[in-house]
Amino acid sequence: MDIVNLKIKDLKPYEKNPRKNDGAVEYVANSIKEFGFKVPIVVDVDNVIVAGHTRYKAAKKLGLKEVPVIVADDLTEEQVKAFRLADNKVGEQAEWDYALLADELDEILDINMQDFGFPNMEPPEKEEPDYYGAERERTFDAYNLHDVDEERLTEKWQMPILKKCTHIPKDLISFNYAKTSKEYEKGVHFYIDDYQFERVWNAPHDYVDILRQFDCILTPDFSLYTEMPLPMQIWNVYRSKMVGQIMQDYGLMVIPTLQWCREDSFEFAFDGIEPGGVVSVSTIGVKQQPDAKKIWTAGMDEAMRQLKPKAVVVYGGDIGYDFGKAKAVYISNHNAERIGRGKT
Repeated sequence: MDIVNLKIKDLKPYEKNPRKNDGAVEYVANSIKEFGFKVPIVVDVDNVIVAGHTRYKAAKKLGLKEVPVIVADDLTEEQVKAFRLADNKVGEQAEWDYALLADELDEILDINMQDFGFPNMEPPEKEEPDYYGAERERTFDAYNLHDVDEERLTEKWQMPILKKCTHIPKDLISFNYAKTSKEYEKGVHFYIDDYQFERVWNAPHDYVDILRQFDCILTPDFSLYTEMPLPMQIWNVYRSKMVGQIMQDYGLMVIPTLQWCREDSFEFAFDGIEPGGVVSVSTIGVKQQPDAKKIWTAGMDEAMRQLKPKAVVVYGGDIGYDFGKAKAVYISNHNAERIGRGKT
């Protein structure tokens, strides 16, 4: 195909051209002024522009009477439509190698490349991750990080600090009945399998309205097993206290649930619980298992030493432990049994 010069007034812009190019006209006009009309306009057999609408507008802006043209008389009507779109689209698939581009621009001294749309082609800085993007928000939500208050964490273990509670519940019901129960005069405990209350950690704010109807709540009793690596034990103790702190922020009465495992857990297990308040502990499954009772007794001794609680709400029955000066309140199977100071 030959390049021919046609009068610009004889060319016809394609009325349905989907490409918006007005913003590029000035740059193309500058290019034509600087370098001449080096890239012909492509038209069909009826002189309707197939490729080069921006060059056409730039030529009119410059007052040109004639422009170089290629007549695509070898294309079918469908090919003309396809080429019109493809010619615009394929250029979008290319990217700049900014380092090489900067080198090239540095070597051009007498021509102002800003006239052609290069305002500042310094190599861009490596894009930093969007720490405030959607993925970060999902992570923050999953770990309740928006609720973390660094001023209310303990220094060493970073455990959420729970305000001292001096309230003693008359009775407790299990969390898995909280949605349907109307026994609002009772407190809510989490001495059940973890899967039944894992959802409270996943979305603690969603359960505030349900739990605030009750007399009080105990912090979730996420399991600690001797087989657990220490980081997992720390994580479950942290989660329990974090949920408790969130609930306290909503004004709920929260009693810390004591959790421990091996002796190496004693240092962090009671961290974040203010001394002198009311705490709760479970004795379920302890009495019939000597090894479990030994671990339980050692941990309870350490809790009494560190926390010096005013009272201990014991869920699961008396196993013969002497709570000393602390008031022991035994609650078993929805029947409260109050015992005065110490063991009787």
